[in-house]
Amino acid sequence: MKNIQKTMFREYDVRGRLSDDELNLESVSAIASAFAVFLNRRGIGKIVVGYDSRACSESFYGAAISSFTESGLNVTGIGLALSPVLYFAQHHLNINGAMMITASHNPDGWSGFKLAYQKSLTLSPEDIQELYAITVSGEKLTAAKPGSVRYQSVRDAYIDYICNHIHLNPDRKLRVVIDAANGGAGVYAYELFQRLGCMTFQLNCDPDTTFPRYFPNPSITEAQTLLKKTVLHPYIRADVGLSFDGDGDRIGVLDENGENIWADRLMMLIAKPLLQRQPGAKIIYDVKSTMALEEYVRANGGEPIMWKTGHSYLKRKLREEGATLAGERSGHLYIGGDLYLGFDDGLFAAALILQALSNSGKSISHLLAEFPSYFVSNEIQAPTTDTEKYNIVEFAKSELLRLFPNNKYSEVHGFKIWFEDGWGVIRASSNTPELSIVLEAKTPENLRKYYDIFRSVLDRNSAVEKVWHNDNFSDYT
Repeated sequence: MKNIQKTMFREYDVRGRLSDDELNLESVSAIASAFAVFLNRRGIGKIVVGYDSRACSESFYGAAISSFTESGLNVTGIGLALSPVLYFAQHHLNINGAMMITASHNPDGWSGFKLAYQKSLTLSPEDIQELYAITVSGEKLTAAKPGSVRYQSVRDAYIDYICNHIHLNPDRKLRVVIDAANGGAGVYAYELFQRLGCMTFQLNCDPDTTFPRYFPNPSITEAQTLLKKTVLHPYIRADVGLSFDGDGDRIGVLDENGENIWADRLMMLIAKPLLQRQPGAKIIYDVKSTMALEEYVRANGGEPIMWKTGHSYLKRKLREEGATLAGERSGHLYIGGDLYLGFDDGLFAAALILQALSNSGKSISHLLAEFPSYFVSNEIQAPTTDTEKYNIVEFAKSELLRLFPNNKYSEVHGFKIWFEDGWGVIRASSNTPELSIVLEAKTPENLRKYYDIFRSVLDRNSAVEKVWHNDNFSDYT
């Protein structure tokens, strides 16, 4: 398929819009056939396949399975699932090849694939480019006979696994509100948290491909507003509110006061007992995470490691470093070591947080008050194009270094520069035609100053649309 759009083959996923020239039944079949070739080159003849709750996903699931069996692969279909459930299925069924049909938190009208050929590890950028080359070449496997296909749910085994590894204090029955935003997490979350011993209140837990309230993304303002209202309802007064994205690998958390808690702060909550049990443990965090996390880990005898944003990067780094915990500010939390299987799982992370909360005897806001806290922006998106976004990061880097030639900086992922009491980072979004900017400072005045610096630099580039999303700087004026 020679006219397939290269921009769909992103840093570590395939994601594209539903359209005649991006993702449709023909292109899905072509990409699945190419992935069969990719797996065959690595001696892999079996694959497990699942799909998210978008309207297009079930038909794409059928098209992909047909391509895999025509290529001679033996397929296990797990049906409507979550990305972490697919990764769990790799271990549970002992199958290395995996495809999750999802565009994660991308808006409606998008789809894509998360792909793997090793347990708990998704494709690297080099792997994605190999897959693209195979796809456009039209190379296919010639199978002597079609592969087999079987359908097997792993839902019960997944829930059992978490319940066997997480133990809440039976004398403290937590009140938990769950918002699945009509995504796939609702198929799992209610039963899981009930079995763990919580009093559970549901919001939008029935899957619905039309997403009638809002799209499943914990960062959406409408979702946080309804979850906050429910947490604070006088007949509920929940201990915590939990929300999940469309494929269940990201978590959103509100405390008992309805205040949002970013995942980099949740990492400190998880890291505390880990560092007590494993002095010197490595804790990996992405370039957007709070400097408070680095300071806390170092002060408590751990080794903080800053790394790239993105699930494939962090899963791989977790394994390479032999770490137990990694995370992103956006809500991906990766648990490995003796705690879990080494991938990002919103439901397992939520259960682990509830375990810490349950056994503490404190509210989650009081637990988090023990850790340092600074002033952090939202993750700000500045629209551009997929072809220009990397050039703009280079432009911003050159301008910022011209303005601040003596400042410490990093190019681990995008460009991050440190100021007198904070930092700012700009990077090209891996999944959408946008720039992503996050800033942090120890005072609101300096946070505003750093924002003005970044904004003035970027507004000088004509390829940046002059509309910035999730810009919360009215809070600091």
